[in-house]
Amino acid sequence: MNLLRVAARTMLAGYFVVNGVKALKDPALYATDQERFASTVVPLAAKVAPAEVSTALPQDPETLARINGGLQVAGGLSMITGKGRRLGAGLIAASMIPQVMGFSAKGLTPEEKALARNELLKNIALLGGSLIAAGDTEGRPGLAWRAQDSAAKLSRNVDHTRKSLSKDAALTKAQLARQVDNVKHRVALQAKDLTH
Repeated sequence: MNLLRVAARTMLAGYFVVNGVKALKDPALYATDQERFASTVVPLAAKVAPAEVSTALPQDPETLARINGGLQVAGGLSMITGKGRRLGAGLIAASMIPQVMGFSAKGLTPEEKALARNELLKNIALLGGSLIAAGDTEGRPGLAWRAQDSAAKLSRNVDHTRKSLSKDAALTKAQLARQVDNVKHRVALQAKDLTH
């Protein structure tokens, strides 16, 4: 375990735990970030999802803010403790999507636009950091690489076994041919002795 990775994950996750707790306590502060998500993505998901699921989808921005806060707390704690850290980072990345999608500079003064742009850039940076954390295998090979490596090792073992069996078969054939020649020679000698 790399101490730098642990410290970096803890720093990144700390922001999300604090932010998530705030969203759980006072979702009204975060409802504006969820409004655009609630008005665009939720109806689209309701059309695609089965009827039982589509009726259960929350459309209230405050409820979505609470769900988002819960994702951030769960993901942050997972990253801090190291238990399911990659899944936790994925939850955090998913929680950042509504905030990035909710950006709108309409009707803002130039100063407010600058602040909103900075907030958007911060959210994009946090999303990027959480995606990096979600893909971090701590220097160990990932599942796809391990599967590919196992397949390559198996292929090498099969080739080695095939070559070894081929060589053994050739040796056995040569030994068998020598034994047959020896038997023929003895039979010929015995036949010669019988005729004399």
